Amino acid sequence: MAKSIVQLVDELPADNITVKVLKALDMVAPGEWTNLVGFDATVTALTGETDAKVLARMRDRATAVYNDPKQGYQGAMGLYQTVDKADVAMATAALAHKVGEKISFLSFLENVTPKPDTTQTVDLLLKIAVEVMAFCKLNGLPEPNPAAFVQELQANYKDAALIRMAALVAIDGLLPLGPDFLAKMHQAASSLDLSVISNNPVFSGIKGDMPGGGTAEKVGFLHNSFAAVEGWVSGFVGRTGLTPQKVSQGIGRFIEIADDKLDFVAALLDQTTNYFEHTGTQTVARHLILAIYPQVKAEVAAEATKATPAKGGATGGTYGEGQTVEVWDEDEEDWYTAKILQIREKKGKNQYFIHYEGYGSSEDEWVDAWDMRVRNLSQGDKNGYAVGQTVKVWDDDEEEWFSGVIQQIRGQQYLVEYWDSDDSEWLDADEIS
Repeated sequence: MAKSIVQLVDELPADNITVKVLKALDMVAPGEWTNLVGFDATVTALTGETDAKVLARMRDRATAVYNDPKQGYQGAMGLYQTVDKADVAMATAALAHKVGEKISFLSFLENVTPKPDTTQTVDLLLKIAVEVMAFCKLNGLPEPNPAAFVQELQANYKDAALIRMAALVAIDGLLPLGPDFLAKMHQAASSLDLSVISNNPVFSGIKGDMPGGGTAEKVGFLHNSFAAVEGWVSGFVGRTGLTPQKVSQGIGRFIEIADDKLDFVAALLDQTTNYFEHTGTQTVARHLILAIYPQVKAEVAAEATKATPAKGGATGGTYGEGQTVEVWDEDEEDWYTAKILQIREKKGKNQYFIHYEGYGSSEDEWVDAWDMRVRNLSQGDKNGYAVGQTVKVWDDDEEEWFSGVIQQIRGQQYLVEYWDSDDSEWLDADEIS
């Protein structure tokens, strides 16, 4: 059974050869990518949410939505995984025990053969096509649309998505093919033998998602995708000043490599990193989390309100910013008119930052809901009290004021339910404030 997006994010490595390479590419997108690992940590980083109930609901909802075949999340993830699984990891076993502060590729170069330009061009074309198709699936587009993709790429690509494109340009373009890699791609692509494409393992894995009937039509989609992205790639290289040597030196800050054998290094990186799947997992998780969070947050809040009837407003409702309320002053043992300036959530309950009418800002303070009320005299009885209104009750034994909410009114008596319990009692008008 396929892993859920929650499992995939939870299992992302905090540090390995892929992470080292992606960190090295920070030089072309400074501060853009953070290696978010762990589903709960990712939700918190993206939304600021820390409530355990919300996080648990997010895990359940993310799993259900990800597994829904009508959604594009699992399909996009499958495309990202196919790219890396199709590149046979020749050197992974040999390098596994070497990963650490410094990793030397030199002793393994003799076992690695760089790909011919044509094969490398095909790989790069297919990876561009995968990015186009995954983007369209994540954004609910019915068909792969290179034009829509490049528009988003130019305007809004960031974080894991941007670092993935940077890695594509650096590792699959500049390092193996050189600074004129775009020209080489044009030359190789113009004379592609369809058998070269049809025998490619990446093509075999993704052709079902590509538009077109036969191989020739699907190759046409590859050309269209490359043509749409080429301008951005050229501009990206120009803006960042990327060269094969600069890429090599940047990666060399994290991993020891041989600067004069860049084609070999590129082949080895291609076989020992899974940057497409790693950043693809983060991209899918980001889209999914941001899509479901508002609804999950609202559901949890609604359930909490239903489970614990709201207390405080004139009709038992909640308060909003800018609303005029009465606030209890414990020292003066009286209610004062104030306006709500801000609202925050603390330990699952709302708190309100209020400004007292007729007083300076130095008196502004945070108060809890049980010390607030809305008192509409036109809706109250002759004493100014109404059902649902918060009142204060003095306890002679405790010598303390307690908050309660009026549940019923019968003449000059009031049934008050206390905030901190389900206890209630009938009280006379002179026993409440």
